Amino acid sequence: MLIDAHCHVWRIGKNDHEWPTPDLPAIHRDFSLDDLRGAGAPDGAVLVQSQPSARDTAWLLALAKADPLALGVVGWTDLAAPDAPARIKALAKNPKLKGLRPMLQDLPSDWILDPALEPAIRAMIEAGLAFDALVRPRHLPSLLTFARRWPALRVVVDHGGKPAIGEGRLEPWRDNIAALAAEPGVHAKLSGLLTEAGQAPTAEALAPYAAHLLAVFGPERLMWGSDWPVLNLAGDYASWRAMCEAWVPPAGRAALFGETARRFYRL
Repeated sequence: MLIDAHCHVWRIGKNDHEWPTPDLPAIHRDFSLDDLRGAGAPDGAVLVQSQPSARDTAWLLALAKADPLALGVVGWTDLAAPDAPARIKALAKNPKLKGLRPMLQDLPSDWILDPALEPAIRAMIEAGLAFDALVRPRHLPSLLTFARRWPALRVVVDHGGKPAIGEGRLEPWRDNIAALAAEPGVHAKLSGLLTEAGQAPTAEALAPYAAHLLAVFGPERLMWGSDWPVLNLAGDYASWRAMCEAWVPPAGRAALFGETARRFYRL
C-alpha cells in the first residue's frame, strides 16, 4: 500500500492563505485531493498544513473526514500561546489529527527550545500526537537538544532536514542528521529533496543525501513523501517516486513507502 506521508492541498486566497505567492505560477492555484489523485494516485495520504493557521487546519480536518484518501492530518496551532494546551486537547479529539507542525524553517534556530513551549509539548505527548519538524540545516543542533529533552515525543524531520543539495554541501548536515537518527524516537521523511537541488535537479546530485538518510534511519524510520504540489516546482509525482524506488532495496520498500508512515502516524 502506497502511503504518501507528506502532501498538501490549498485554496488561494482562503483559509488564511499566505503561500504560495504569485511569483510561483506553477503552484499558485488551488490544489485538491482530486488533483492529487490525478497526479499520482497513492492509496492513502497524510495532509500536512501549508499555512500557519487554525482555519487551515480545520479545513484539512473537514476534508479528511469527507474523503478516505486522506488518512490523517498534520495541523498547526500556536504552540507558544497561553491556551495552547487547551487547543491541542480540543484538536486531538478529532481522530484524523495525527500531528502538529510549527513552521520552524522561518523561525530562529533555537525557538524550539523556548521554555514557553513546554506546556504545549506536554499536551502533545499526552494526546499522542506526532511532531513534524520543518527545519533547515541550521536548526538541526537545536532539534537534537529538543528530541533529547522530550524522548516520549515522536519527532519526524520533514524533507530530510532540507540539505544544501544545490550547493553540493553535505556537512554539517550529514553529521547532524546522524546524531538525530541516533535518537530512537526520531524519524525522517524522504521528501522535498528535489526542490532543494537547484535549477536542474538530477538523481546523481540527490543520491548521496538519500543514501545517508537510508543509512542512518533505515526504512523502518524513514518514510516516503511527495511534497506535492510543491514538487511541481522541480519535477513530477511519478518521476520522484521512481527515483526513490531506485535508491531503496526491494526488502525495504514496503516499510519506506507505507508501513513506516502507518506506524509513526498511527493511521
